[in-house]
Amino acid sequence: MRWHEITIHTTEEAIEPISNFLHELGAGGVAIEESGTLRKERDTSLGQWYELPLNDIPEGRAVIQAYFPEETDIEQLVGTLKQSIGRLPELGFDTTGTTTEARIVDDEDWADAWKRYYKPVRISEKLTVKPTWERYEAREGEQVIELDPGMAFGTGTHATTVLCLRALERVVRGGEDVIDVGTGSGILAIAAAKLGARHVLALDLDPVAVSSAHENARLNGLETRITVLQSDLLKAIRDSEAEAADGFAGGVAQDAGTKLPGGSSPTIPVQIPVQIVVANILAEILLKFVDDVREALEPGGYYIASGIIASKEAEVAAALEKARFTIEEVSREQDWVAIVARKR
Repeated sequence: MRWHEITIHTTEEAIEPISNFLHELGAGGVAIEESGTLRKERDTSLGQWYELPLNDIPEGRAVIQAYFPEETDIEQLVGTLKQSIGRLPELGFDTTGTTTEARIVDDEDWADAWKRYYKPVRISEKLTVKPTWERYEAREGEQVIELDPGMAFGTGTHATTVLCLRALERVVRGGEDVIDVGTGSGILAIAAAKLGARHVLALDLDPVAVSSAHENARLNGLETRITVLQSDLLKAIRDSEAEAADGFAGGVAQDAGTKLPGGSSPTIPVQIPVQIVVANILAEILLKFVDDVREALEPGGYYIASGIIASKEAEVAAALEKARFTIEEVSREQDWVAIVARKR
């Protein structure tokens, strides 16, 4: 089979929104390569070694490649993509020097080539992310997240994901119910469960994400502690309320006699309000459901919000404070920000 390969040269800052555009346009795969120079600032607080392949991509730049079936109207698709990218500066993203080009390639040119760049990465004191096809011996106390992102999701090493993983490690104490909004590959849900959360409800509107998260939960032996639903946060809250009204309140499914922990149900196996909500989504979307997060959290519950470009930090922080959250911690990496807030 032959494919259209679209190559986009852009800034590292624009990787996430452009990748999202490509997925929405129906990409059969998206590969991302960032600068591999040794001059790049990297976190070495835990003594990490970085054995990344060097390349000639300038500092702060990235190359995104996406693949579409041969029958795709590629001229129309590229036109739509360029219009979407053209609107990003209005949202605070730097797209300086972005170029787009297309060519025809065969399957063997791309199907597995990306895997050679994906190696085990120590994210924090406890968490390491590794691809399923790599061998790795965990050290004592180390939690290894097995991940097979396919070509549709990141490898878990993007700054926004790393910030979330480190925040989860600081917040999860054990026994919590957690909601992961926009779960993608399921990496944050898996991390929360491995860190000791009782149960994680992982939500995504993308059916491909739901399938991927299901499979990654299975690969980590966590399918009984992670429930993946095709839903948004508001729908999950409303479904939980509806089931409580139908007889699930208090943790008893009256029609089946099934007792579940603390007010949960067979469909929504966490008790809402929960103790932790984590969302790694673009700031524009985070701003739209601040009140939903508040409704989903118990008083004193933690909200970990990432995917925030630096220029949007103040706006997101103001929205959280307006919704009666107390900001406890702000972490930054490259041009990305993660906020840990607590419901007052």
